[in-house]
Amino acid sequence: MDISFRTILLIGAVILTGLSSGFFYAWSVSVIPGTKKVLDLTYLETMQSVNKAILNPAFFAVFFGSILLLVAAGIFEYNINKIAFVLITASSISYLFGTIGVTGLGNVPLNDQLEVMNIAGTTPERIAEFRQFYETRWNRLHRIRTLFALLSFLLAVVALYIHSKNEQL
Repeated sequence: MDISFRTILLIGAVILTGLSSGFFYAWSVSVIPGTKKVLDLTYLETMQSVNKAILNPAFFAVFFGSILLLVAAGIFEYNINKIAFVLITASSISYLFGTIGVTGLGNVPLNDQLEVMNIAGTTPERIAEFRQFYETRWNRLHRIRTLFALLSFLLAVVALYIHSKNEQL
């Protein structure tokens, strides 16, 4: 069995997109419910720490690698399998705007606001107020990017299935 470069690209895109959507889903069902149970100060300190820790090569490889491999897979599929190409393109658009876009234009600016907050020098009232502001918006945006990451993954899986029917994996 000879696997083509196109197939390897698409499998890689499916794997990375699956890891990304799985990460966001796991965060939704574990971290968010857990942080709802902690005190305001603990929540803000934890989120500051997490926001620094997530900026690492392993996360970036999955987060940005997903869109890179999706686009590359789409380019290679363009002249060969139009249905797979359309599905990969839809997956790419979903991931680019719904996951990367929402993160970059929504979650990251909120994280930046949290980062500059001097928690130690802030009153308990201001901490509670900021948590309400931050947590409500951040979690709403997180739900949106999770749904788009999942949609992107599902579209990529269907594209791989269509591709494999044409390619006979």
